[in-house]
Amino acid sequence: MGSDWTDRIRLRNLRFLLSLAQTRNLSHSAAALHTTQPGLSKWLKDLESDVGLTLFERHARGLTPTVHGQALIAHARRIEAQLDRAAADMNILREGGAGRVALGASGVAATEAGPLAVLEMAARMPTLRIDLVEGTMDLLLNLLSQGDLDIVIGRTMEDDASLAGFDAELLYTEPVDLAVRRDHPLIGRAEIGWDDVRQYRWVVWPRGSPIRKALETALAAAGLSLPPNYIESNSVIANIALLSNSDAIGVASHRSASALADMNLLRILPLKLQVFGSVSMYWRRDEYRPKAVELALDCIRHVLREPGAVQ
Repeated sequence: MGSDWTDRIRLRNLRFLLSLAQTRNLSHSAAALHTTQPGLSKWLKDLESDVGLTLFERHARGLTPTVHGQALIAHARRIEAQLDRAAADMNILREGGAGRVALGASGVAATEAGPLAVLEMAARMPTLRIDLVEGTMDLLLNLLSQGDLDIVIGRTMEDDASLAGFDAELLYTEPVDLAVRRDHPLIGRAEIGWDDVRQYRWVVWPRGSPIRKALETALAAAGLSLPPNYIESNSVIANIALLSNSDAIGVASHRSASALADMNLLRILPLKLQVFGSVSMYWRRDEYRPKAVELALDCIRHVLREPGAVQ
């Protein structure tokens, strides 16, 4: 059961809090919310008194959320996202749809795994509205936490604080490939070694990303490091364009590289990296989960999960 102060919170109050978090200024928020600065200031003082914690530090430049304020703001954002989601779902259901599922796919899943999952969901639930969002894992997990996404497919993450409140399931494990344009000078060579590929500029994923870590592990095992003039990019489309229009060498998961090769966009070099990466799906550990999301999880398992993969 909620405490007395939560019983007095209204949706308008959540908008007050989120506006202050954005503007960090009482007068700016008061103008945006069509209220008065004294009234907004009194509301904030009353809220802090009810909660028993200081939510914002006051200073000459405006307001700065305290640790307690940041925690309450995070809750307010999740509530707002869920209300927006409820409104969107009701509109879809009113129009005869089966609801909506928002799927996030990191770079490793955006080319092949994510689209295959979407097509399976569309085939099994013809009236379902499906949103597919591409991004980095940190961005996608943040959207998942806030309720803007229902499921995320991406590289398997090490257990850390960013995974708190999520369930995870391993889908598959695959090697990492080097990819180039169709008529790259190295295509057709009988043998390719590290000295050959290091003569060219590389296109790599950002530092800290799982596939970048896999690449650096493979290079370290060979006693090597990245060429100093590499290009760093976190966009699948940009990476394809960079490779297609230059002699650069890219790094891609095997399933993504194979899909691009099947589309005759890129070719896979025969130099094998002695490293593997795994892909998992993540979803919130909610007490209530819409039926459409449950079916979406089953669709993803059906098209992507390797036999014998365990949670």
